[in-house]
Amino acid sequence: REVLGLMVGDSETEVFWSEFLRSLRERGLTGVRLVIADHHSGLVKAVRKVMLGAAYQRCRVHFLRNVFAVIPKDASEMVAATIRTVFAQPTAEAVRAQLDTVADMLGRQFPKVKAMLLEAKTDLTAFADFPERHWKKIQSTNPLERVNREIKRRVDVVQIFPNPGALERLTTAVLIEMHDEWIAFPRRYLPEGSMDKIYPAEDQPGTVTPLQGT
Repeated sequence: REVLGLMVGDSETEVFWSEFLRSLRERGLTGVRLVIADHHSGLVKAVRKVMLGAAYQRCRVHFLRNVFAVIPKDASEMVAATIRTVFAQPTAEAVRAQLDTVADMLGRQFPKVKAMLLEAKTDLTAFADFPERHWKKIQSTNPLERVNREIKRRVDVVQIFPNPGALERLTTAVLIEMHDEWIAFPRRYLPEGSMDKIYPAEDQPGTVTPLQGT
C-alpha cells in the first residue's frame, strides 16, 4: 500500500477528480487494473474518462448504505445478510448468478432494491475478475476508512484553516506518517504470487487504486 497523492478542492466534481487523476498519470502512474471507489458521480465519471482500461469496483459498504435508504429500518439486517451472500460465492460465475438470484428474491418485497442491484451489477462484481485471494480486500473502500478517520481527527483539532495551503500541509504530514507505516510493515498487502496473475512479467508494474472523497 502506498499513498500516491493528494489534492485540496472545493467540491468533488468530475472536473476536480479528473484533474487529480491526470496529475497521477502525469507523474508516471501506469498499469491501473482496478479502481475501488464510492459511487460519487463526479468521481466515477472521472475514473472512466481518465483511467482507461481500468475496471471500476463500487464499494459494497457504500452500496448497502444506499439500499438502507430505500427500505424500512427493521428490514435492514435481513436485506444486508441476503446481499452479502453475493460476495461469499467461490467463483466469478457464481457471484454474478447469485446477484441475479438475490435481486429476484428481494424484488418481491423491495422492487427498488432489485432495480439497484441489477443496475449496479457490473460495478459491484468487478472484483470477481481478479484473483480470489484478493477479493475481500478489493470489494470496498474499507482500507481507506482508517486514513479518513485519522485525517478527520487531526483536522478537527485545528477546526479552521487560514488557507488551502495550511490544510494541505497538515494532511500531507498525516499521509506521510501512514505511508511510512505501510512501507515498514513486513507483510505485503496483496500476495506477490497472485499479483503475478494480474501483471505478467512483460507488463509494467501497476496499481490497484482505492479512491474515496473525504
